[in-house]
Amino acid sequence: MAEEKDPREHLWKLIKDIKIAMLTTEHAEGWLRSRPMSTQQAEFDGDLWFFTGVDSSKSQEARQHPRVNLAYANPDDNHFVSVSGTAELVRDAAKNKELWNPIFKAWFPKGLDDPNLALLKIHVDHAEFWDSPSSTMVQIAGFLKAMVTGKAYQASPGEHGTVGS
Repeated sequence: MAEEKDPREHLWKLIKDIKIAMLTTEHAEGWLRSRPMSTQQAEFDGDLWFFTGVDSSKSQEARQHPRVNLAYANPDDNHFVSVSGTAELVRDAAKNKELWNPIFKAWFPKGLDDPNLALLKIHVDHAEFWDSPSSTMVQIAGFLKAMVTGKAYQASPGEHGTVGS
């Protein structure tokens, strides 16, 4: 895969079609907690956006411990991405309207006027990806070769890397 000049473009290319991410926050007692979240944007400028309830446990955890992780996976295309960032609870009517989808009334019955409606903005600090453009058969051949030769499997260039610091 050719590397884009802007690392954000490469990251967005990997995650834009993956609708659900697992958001990991830190509970007040120190244990980690993950839950599925739906990414809410058409473009990426370094921040990822998610609707949340102001009174939700994820919002409370993000306020107490703003360092979070998002895990994206698309096994069909062999795309896997781990995103580290800083969470911020945002109350912004214009941004809510920009990102709103009527399906969210299931969680926010009063729609855009729901007093519990907020956005969780994740400012991306770092991302790591595993992106294997090779076919599964090529990967299996590489794994078998490693097993037969006794040498560790080596990922092809572009299969694994980082974005950010």
